Amino acid sequence: MSEKNKALARRYLEEIWDKGNVDVIDELFTTDFVRHGPPAVEGEVRGPEGFKGLVSTYHAGFPDFRVTIDEMIAEGDSVVTRWTVRGTHQGELMGSAPTGNQVTFTGYLFDRIAGGKIEEEWVDYDTLHVMQEIGAVPQQG
Repeated sequence: MSEKNKALARRYLEEIWDKGNVDVIDELFTTDFVRHGPPAVEGEVRGPEGFKGLVSTYHAGFPDFRVTIDEMIAEGDSVVTRWTVRGTHQGELMGSAPTGNQVTFTGYLFDRIAGGKIEEEWVDYDTLHVMQEIGAVPQQG
């Protein structure tokens, strides 16, 4: 079961975040899906349609958005992934005009699987760093 869940989590990251293929969300996520994101940036996203909107927002800001899976651990119905994202801020993102800045940030996903689909997700990443990199928040020092 753990290996099957890891394969699902890997496919999710590759198809949806790397390729921007939001159509696969309906196949990989339950209709009751909930994503608990960083409150200052994402907050809670509900359902496949809400998640499609979030993915589209990030891909509009970073058309070359790419995820590297640094580590993945699975146990029971849970998969934890440590990842690194790289992209170029080429489009508006959360009210910030494109800067052309290269951005790299790291984070963690904790996915809970139910019936072979992702039902709930917790995500954490350095939102301050991302906002500084795209010029939405001034860099200190």
